[in-house]
Amino acid sequence: MLTIKQFASIPAGTDLTALYRARVGDYPKFFKMDTACKLGFLLAEQLADEPRFTPREDRAVLMFSTSGSLCNDRHYEETVREFPSPSLFVYTLPNIITGEIAIRNKYEGETSAYVLERFNPETVVALVEQAFQDTVTASALCGWVDARADDDFTAFAFLVERDGNGKEFNVENLYGTVNQ
Repeated sequence: MLTIKQFASIPAGTDLTALYRARVGDYPKFFKMDTACKLGFLLAEQLADEPRFTPREDRAVLMFSTSGSLCNDRHYEETVREFPSPSLFVYTLPNIITGEIAIRNKYEGETSAYVLERFNPETVVALVEQAFQDTVTASALCGWVDARADDDFTAFAFLVERDGNGKEFNVENLYGTVNQ
């Protein structure tokens, strides 16, 4: 049985740099990230469990959104008029969030980014359950990171475990957890 072990969220309008300095402070690459990556990174830090920074092939990372990397795409488009910014270009791919989280935490399991029309618990549950179809995946860091602008976003994440302690991972409990 899959269970929801932990949940974290970041309210819209939160000063992400202040949150980073208060909770993390030791990862200078944070300042190069786009808004969506900063949100995913900070959510992962809130849900991080011990031991830290030890390779884990049993941890998957799945992120979902509606806007994908659209917020950063707009920033990148502005630079194209003069000179394209390679440092912004890398953040024009929605899966960069899962990559940043996996690299920082040494997660070696599946990493996937999905762009959905809207938050749909049925789809999210089905895709997360699919990630657990192998015999290796024991847990998955999952989240909804939708950055429409630098200060307009919806961001929450949850840690799902196989045979863990917590609420059963299903549509009803995911919906209830997100709306608590």
